[in-house]
Amino acid sequence: MTTPYYPNRKAFILSLGATCRNWNWSWSFVNHQERKIIFGAWDIHISGGRTLILSEDWEIENGRRNHGYPQSVEHLRLVGEEGYELYTFKITHSDERQDEDGAGPAKIKDFERSILRKWLLKQDGEWFACDEPPMPALPEEVSKPELYLEGAVREVKVNAYERSAQARAACIDHYKAVCYACEFDFGLVYGEVAEGLIHVHHIVPLSTIGAEYKLDPIKDLIPLCPNCHAVVHRGSEVMSIEKLKEHLAEAKRRSALTARLQGL
Repeated sequence: MTTPYYPNRKAFILSLGATCRNWNWSWSFVNHQERKIIFGAWDIHISGGRTLILSEDWEIENGRRNHGYPQSVEHLRLVGEEGYELYTFKITHSDERQDEDGAGPAKIKDFERSILRKWLLKQDGEWFACDEPPMPALPEEVSKPELYLEGAVREVKVNAYERSAQARAACIDHYKAVCYACEFDFGLVYGEVAEGLIHVHHIVPLSTIGAEYKLDPIKDLIPLCPNCHAVVHRGSEVMSIEKLKEHLAEAKRRSALTARLQGL
């Protein structure tokens, strides 16, 4: 069977059932029926197992707003909040329109006529398409913390990737450095070298909270091992700790049943 050849990007994207607001300036495309978001992955932005597909620095160029930026932000919102799947196709970059300093518009030299499933990661104002689902990003300190003690309650200014080191310490002091879901204790298993090692999970996602909020380290934070932490963040919505415990209990039940059947 002969693989169809698509002469340009538009024909290729249309063949995938996707569209955009404008074929001249769009950086990304959407297929609402299949809930897919498609980005071009420039070869010059590929590094290891991830590709830079959008940056806050790209919003303004030469004092003018890039029309493709807000559309791509909305497309990534669909991935992060609505459960759309992310795909990319590789684009080969040409610099023939750019000057010696690299200034000027990018040009497509060629592109691969197939798409690959990717997973989204946002980090420091940049969005990456990753080959594998990324582990949750857990920075532990606020760059400019502003804390006001009110018993166990602190008023904290945070952004989507910040945590208060003081709040983390208060959480672990209360619950101890043991996974609240599966009860894994790094210190007990690995000894002194891993004593106190644990992730701290924010029960209410910071992306749903305003710039200022009251943080209670006992009610709002919970210690989780890296495995459990990865599971609660795996879907488009953060899984509740209660639901995670239900999955663990069901897995243990099935494991015990299998062991009994094998012993017959």
